[in-house]
Amino acid sequence: MDVTPLRTSRDFRLLFLAGTVFYLGGMVSYVAIPFQIYHLTGSNFAVGAIGLVELAPLVVFGLYGGALADHVDRRRLLVLTGLAQAVLTAVLAANAFREEPSVTAIFVVAGLLTAAGALQRPSREALAPRTVRHEQIPAANALDSFGRQVGVLIGPAVGGLLAAYVGIGWCFVVDVAGLAVATLLYVRMRPYPHQVETTPPSLRAIGEGWSYAVRRKDLLGTYLVDIVCMLLAFPVVLFPALAADVFEHPQLLGLLYTAETIGAVLATVLSGWTARVHHHGRAIVLAAAAYGLFIGLVGLAPTIWVVLALLVLAGAADMISGVFRGTVWNQTIPEHMRGRLAGIEMLSYSVGPIGGQVRSGLVADLWSVRGSIASGGIACVGGVALAAAWLHDFWRYDSRTDEHATAERARRAARGE
Repeated sequence: MDVTPLRTSRDFRLLFLAGTVFYLGGMVSYVAIPFQIYHLTGSNFAVGAIGLVELAPLVVFGLYGGALADHVDRRRLLVLTGLAQAVLTAVLAANAFREEPSVTAIFVVAGLLTAAGALQRPSREALAPRTVRHEQIPAANALDSFGRQVGVLIGPAVGGLLAAYVGIGWCFVVDVAGLAVATLLYVRMRPYPHQVETTPPSLRAIGEGWSYAVRRKDLLGTYLVDIVCMLLAFPVVLFPALAADVFEHPQLLGLLYTAETIGAVLATVLSGWTARVHHHGRAIVLAAAAYGLFIGLVGLAPTIWVVLALLVLAGAADMISGVFRGTVWNQTIPEHMRGRLAGIEMLSYSVGPIGGQVRSGLVADLWSVRGSIASGGIACVGGVALAAAWLHDFWRYDSRTDEHATAERARRAARGE
């Protein structure tokens, strides 16, 4: 793994550390919320329905947050939204420590947290490429993913242990601490003023971002493939039932949450080869199809240990796809559009999982947990193949000759970046 961005850029180091602790705390809550809802209701659909509550705030505030990131001070927006998330997570902690926690409160606060996170993420994604030189973007993407995955790897295990032995409320306390640390790291970054005249956030500004994305078939392919994978083959919502009911090993729930992350970390550590790949569209398609295949096999696995091995492979494939998607985005999107496109990117890798939670929970309740996972993985492979066949420009994308990649490379070279 190329660590040059960490050695040469102070602000990238701050973003790296902030992302690590942010996801460490966030993934503790990620385990706690579905575990608490399942414990209180006993319904897989109720666990999946949390996605329905999060969907509208994600779409509305994700798009608005992207437009806002192209107009206001991105660092300041990171700080303000980080504080808002810390306060809301503290409310979840207070609710969890009650004798009879309110399910309604969980759903309401989950929606508000989604809104705050949707406002924040486009600014972070848009700011990251400016902290490194253009040629360091692939390495920075891999390192950024590695930092997040370290948090994601440790967080679910910590969350599972805290939920089982000291109570769900402490999961949210850990998340509050992580949010506070991440926000302080954002405060320490230097200002990054916009380099060109900005566009105030509006429906017109959001529409300009959508129009740009739709015209770019290479970008459209990155969004579509990710949505297909997550919508059809995202079984995380079924992990509590898979561990407790199918395999009767509830104590291994944390391992189910961390298995994909282990694969992702391994893939990232060995990611040096990605800098030598130029046909990013093909790499994304092949990695996404492999992800769907491994998830489909999870539904057929005879033991929970085989499930864990398959999830490790699925996590590695998903991470490879993610590294190449991020490289296409950060090496081809001009600075003045980066916030709005980051908002669309966020929707592509957030709406899919939310819809996937609902699909998985509903199919599991109507059919079976195994059937839901296996059918989703098979459908994912087919969906990715259809997307690649439809978007020829995406499959043929070559970073050495693509007009958008060469134009952005020239712009950054002119600015000494």
